[in-house]
Parts: sequence; C-alpha cells; structure tokens
Amino acid sequence: MRTRQSEFAAPPGFADAVAWIVPIGTGRTPHWHVTFAVADRDRTALNAERLGGRVLRQADTWWTREALIQDPQGAVFTASQFTPPTG
Repeated sequence: MRTRQSEFAAPPGFADAVAWIVPIGTGRTPHWHVTFAVADRDRTALNAERLGGRVLRQADTWWTREALIQDPQGAVFTASQFTPPTG
C-alpha cells in the first residue's frame, strides 16, 4: 500500500491513518464511525444492497470514492476506494 500511494505523492501519514477526529455539526451527537478500504466502491455498494443494506450516499473526493452504507441491522459505515488524482 505504501509503495502504491508513494507513486502518487499521497499526503504524509495517509497510509498510517487508523483513526481521525472529525468535528461534528451543531446538534449532532458524538459517535464512532468506521471506514473500510475497498478495491471498488461501486461493486461494494452493489453487493451491500444485494445483501440487504442501503447505500445512503456516494461521494468522490480528491483521493477517494466513498459510499456511506447502512447494514441490515442499522449500523452505518463508509466504504472508501483509494483513487489518487491524475495529472
């Protein structure tokens, strides 16, 4: 992973991140949120739906393609595909 990310000048520490502290919006309750690295965001989202989950949102960032997914029991997580910028 480090080799692949170094080829695209990933930000320092990108491969080592195991947890982030993110500010929450007004009126939101502090909570845990898990992000899983996946090879293919779209395939992961389709498989989640096939298995009874729901895709709540999809977004593309500068470095990732993400899907916010709710499992059949109600837990919410993010599936994140590494997609380094080109050019």
